Amino acid sequence: MSETRVVDIVVVGAGPVGGALACRLAAGGVRTAIIDRAPLPPMEHPAFDGRAYAIARGSRALLQAAGLWDRLPDPPCPIRGIRVSDGKPGRPASPLFLHFDVEEAGLAAAEPEEEAFGWMVEARALRRALNGLLHATPDLAVYAPASAALNRGATGAEVTIANGPRLTCRLVIAAEGRDSPLRRAAGIPVTRFAYRQSGIVAAIAHERPHNNVALEHFLPAGPFAQLPMSPTAEAAHVSAIVWTERPAVAARIMALDEAAFGAEIARRLGGHLGAIRPIGRRWLYPLSALHAHRYIATRLALVGDAAHGIHPIAGQGLNLGFQDAIALADLIIAARARGADPGDPALLARYQKARRGPNLLMLATTDALDRLFSNDFSPIRLARDLGIAAVHRMPPLKRLFMRRAMGLPGFPSPL
Repeated sequence: MSETRVVDIVVVGAGPVGGALACRLAAGGVRTAIIDRAPLPPMEHPAFDGRAYAIARGSRALLQAAGLWDRLPDPPCPIRGIRVSDGKPGRPASPLFLHFDVEEAGLAAAEPEEEAFGWMVEARALRRALNGLLHATPDLAVYAPASAALNRGATGAEVTIANGPRLTCRLVIAAEGRDSPLRRAAGIPVTRFAYRQSGIVAAIAHERPHNNVALEHFLPAGPFAQLPMSPTAEAAHVSAIVWTERPAVAARIMALDEAAFGAEIARRLGGHLGAIRPIGRRWLYPLSALHAHRYIATRLALVGDAAHGIHPIAGQGLNLGFQDAIALADLIIAARARGADPGDPALLARYQKARRGPNLLMLATTDALDRLFSNDFSPIRLARDLGIAAVHRMPPLKRLFMRRAMGLPGFPSPL
């Protein structure tokens, strides 16, 4: 008969959202277990692979409270400016543009490095910090690689780990991604829609400094983003590239050699960074969106991509997951402090109410932005260029957009 262990919370899925949430709960005194199908070596050192995360100012609080921010092995790169432009590949950008500068946001910072819309963090750096902290955190049991079976009831849940112990808990949190088996087993419906687009992710070294400015350049096939990154051992000036193309075009671009691939990036980027060259690997992702009809079931809560997925035009997908984690962690830690049940239906209903509306709003906003900007119809191009320029000249409206870019209250950001 397998051993039985008692915890408060079981998190299934040790990606950035699930892992950070588990660490935050444990740091808050909540007995937590985390399960993942993949191994989580505590001293993982993968090579630079070109992928990075944009961590909004409002999401950094989770990584700090979880103990992850100070464990990052490489310094995050602050984003202090955002430039929004419109154009076509191989042609100069429209002279009508929108520029955000963090100093215009009117937010005081204790330290100069905190004056940022957000930070670019290498995917490998966050993974190394997360894996190390998962193994080093008291009150956090790690089971990976492992598979588990779940049995939920009115008063609690049992999680049986294959060739491992049986865990009893008050709440299970599904953080396994868009194809969440726990969501499917709970019978929670999902609305999905695919974009006829693919996302290309890569990194470049460039001749001139980026000055901590991100570029969102709207092209007929979709947005093209250049995001500032910290230097590497091989390159002093580095940026991440995330760009949207039609699937057939994206497949052809992915098959190009390094020189031709770099030339395609340069056609879209322009010459403000000087000579460029691709570094690391390149990645291709089909783009789609989804939204779960419910975020909760008996003794179950969905977070991150298990609950929602959006178009990357806003760069906010991961940050929405972090905001889910912040909201749910705050409710659970407060319940634990007063001796209440962290899986109580009323608590879960408060979590769903707090997060479902903002996530739906961001999904609708990113979908509308993609439809507005991913076309080459001249009247629409003119209207959006005039709109971009108008916002640039309206400081109060700019501040609202900037607050949203930081993950703070305000209107949805165009980035």
